[in-house]
Amino acid sequence: MAKKRDRIINTQPFITDDASVASSRKRSKVPKTHQQQEKLIEAGISSKIMKVALAQQKEIADEENAERNPSGAVFAAAAAKTAEEEQRILEEEDEKDDDIDAFDGNFEEDDSYHQEEINEDDEKLFESFFVKDAPRQRTLADIIIKKIKDNDADLAEEERPDPELDPKVTKLYKGVAKIMSEYTIGKMPKAFVLITKMERWEDVLYLTEPEKWSPNAMYQATRIFAHHLKNSQIQRFYSYVLLPRVREDIRKNKRLHFALYQALKKSLYKPSAFNKGILFPLCKSGTCSLREAVIIGSILEKCSIPMLHSCVALLNLAEMEYCGTTSYFIKTLLEKKYCMPYRVLDALVAHFMRFVDEIRVMPVIWHQSLLTFVQRYKYELLKEDKEHFQTLLKRQRHHLVTPEILRELQVTTINNPIKEDRFDIPEVPMEED
Repeated sequence: MAKKRDRIINTQPFITDDASVASSRKRSKVPKTHQQQEKLIEAGISSKIMKVALAQQKEIADEENAERNPSGAVFAAAAAKTAEEEQRILEEEDEKDDDIDAFDGNFEEDDSYHQEEINEDDEKLFESFFVKDAPRQRTLADIIIKKIKDNDADLAEEERPDPELDPKVTKLYKGVAKIMSEYTIGKMPKAFVLITKMERWEDVLYLTEPEKWSPNAMYQATRIFAHHLKNSQIQRFYSYVLLPRVREDIRKNKRLHFALYQALKKSLYKPSAFNKGILFPLCKSGTCSLREAVIIGSILEKCSIPMLHSCVALLNLAEMEYCGTTSYFIKTLLEKKYCMPYRVLDALVAHFMRFVDEIRVMPVIWHQSLLTFVQRYKYELLKEDKEHFQTLLKRQRHHLVTPEILRELQVTTINNPIKEDRFDIPEVPMEED
C-alpha cells in the first residue's frame, strides 16, 4: 500500500513545501473571490425584469382563465397578444423581403411529372363523364352567410354580413384576417390558435376570411387544426375551406402551390377526416378534373395510409356514382397491396360490372384500374367473377390493356405451399457409426 501511495504522490505536479502546507490548510474552505467580483444589478434593469415577470404571470393567468371561460377571457388575452404579433410580423416582412420561405415556392419542380402525364385529349375524355348541371361546391362563407340570412331577412342585400358576436371579437379577428392574407413566415397569431378552443369556431373562422389567406397561412392553419380539432370538426374545415382553395388554385394556375400541396399532405394526419372531407366530396362533386385527380392521387401514393381507412375509401369509391377520375383513386389505393376483406372485393367487382352495358368509351385509367385489381387479387376472385369479367372485356376493350387482363384471368393454378410432416424426419448418422 505504501508503494501505491508513493506513486500517487509522485504523479502530482511539483510544488514547494511552503505551498503544499498552505494549500492543505485552505483545501477545506471555499474561495471567496466571487464575492469581490459580483456586482449589484442596476435599478433600471431590475425594474425591467420585474415588468417582464409580471407580464408573464399575467399571461399565464389569462391563459388559465381562457381555458375556463373561452367566450370571455380568451378574447381579452388574445386581443393584446394579437396586436403584438401583428406588429412583429409586419416588421419581419419589412426586414426579410428577399428571404424565401420553405413553403413559399411554386410547385413547378415537384409537379412537372404530373403535367407530363396530362394532355388535352385525356381531359376532354374525362369531361364526358362529368355530371351535368352539377352544383357549385359550397365554402364556409356560403354556409355562414346562408345561416345569417335565414335568421334575418333584412340582411339579404348585404354581401358579407358578420355573425352576431361580441364587437371586440369581431374587430379582433378582422385584424387577424389581414395578417393571414399577408402571412409568409413566422409564428401564427395567438388569437388564431385559440379558435380551436371556441364553441362557435366556425363563425370566428369565417371572420378571418379563409378565401383570402396566403398559401403559407393555409398550410399553418391546416397543421394547427389537424392537431387540435376533432374528426367531425376538421372534416368540415377540409371540405369547406381547404378543398375549395386547392381546386381554385389548380384551376387558375394549372398546378398546385407547394404550400397547399404540403397542407394536403398534413391533412392525412387524420385519414378518416381526409376521406370524408376531401376525397369523397371531390368525387361526389361530379366535376373532378384529371389534373386534380393526378395531384391529389400523388399524395395518396406517397403517404402511408392505414389499411382500414384505405378499405373504407375503396368501398365508398366503388359504390358512389362514377366520375371518370374515380378510377385514378381506385388504382392508386389498389397499388398499395392491402389485404382487404371480401366485402370490399365484392364491391369492386360490382363496380366494374356496372359498365358491362356502357356505350361511352371508357378512359384508359379505367382499364388500368381493372388490370391492377386483377393482378393484385386474382387468387381471391371466385370462378363466377372471372367469368363475368370475361363477358365485360368482350364489350369494353383496349388494344393494350385488355390482353393483359385476360392473361391474368387465365392463371388459375396456385402454387401450393410445401407441407412438412414433423414425424417424417430423416435419420441422422451418429458419430459412433
